Amino acid sequence: MAPEITVDRFSDEGWVRGTAHVPGEMELTIYINGQELVTILCTPTRLTPLVLGFLYAEGIITGMKDVATMRVCEDDSLADVKLNNAEYKAPTRRTLTSGCGGGATFTAQGQKVDSAFVVTPTEVLSLMKQLQDQEELYRLSGGVHASALADSKKLMVVAEDIGRHNTLDKILGECLLRGLKTKDGILLSTGRLSSEMVRKAAKMGVPVVVSRTSPTAKAVSLGRELGITLVGYARGSRLMVYSHPERLGRASEGYSTGKDG
Repeated sequence: MAPEITVDRFSDEGWVRGTAHVPGEMELTIYINGQELVTILCTPTRLTPLVLGFLYAEGIITGMKDVATMRVCEDDSLADVKLNNAEYKAPTRRTLTSGCGGGATFTAQGQKVDSAFVVTPTEVLSLMKQLQDQEELYRLSGGVHASALADSKKLMVVAEDIGRHNTLDKILGECLLRGLKTKDGILLSTGRLSSEMVRKAAKMGVPVVVSRTSPTAKAVSLGRELGITLVGYARGSRLMVYSHPERLGRASEGYSTGKDG
């Protein structure tokens, strides 16, 4: 969703009044068994996958079988989820994340990814080009991030949102709804890779996470600990690998001390 608004543009030719699209933004409050859980800032698209993916990533549900009923109302800015576990109690402690959509997480734990999955640098770069080609909302309005779940050849699910972490939750929720497996896939993102994004990837069983930009220091540390290959600055014909390079055909002990140009 990208509302059209009136703007004033300045250039060498002076001022011109016109219109432009901007990314939509809303607050979505999630209730679990009538208890308020969290309020998420997000782009008002694909809200059901967003909620399901968030609940799965936080360990609140383990699959669709845990959800008794679910109602998402954009007009009321709420998602009302009833679990089959009527005794569920919402956690009281949460951590505000670095997500640009004002994210929150209730656990800092991650699970190790044990995978023999391998991919070539050429395949990774081709997938990033595919993601760039599918950034529909970004081309219309700018101001949003895009992520995708892929195999080594093609994108399977693509999501856009003002929040980087929201895009991963939307992908995870879409996979739950469609019965798609996430294990041994590749996650691609246009935004910075933070530790909470690595944790979400681990929850999905994803061994390779790729970004057009950089991971944070904590993300690299977590990626090495959890067995996840982190790839940054995947643009054109270049990329940088920050952890577990063996999945891209590079010996893990063979880190170069040279500077990338």
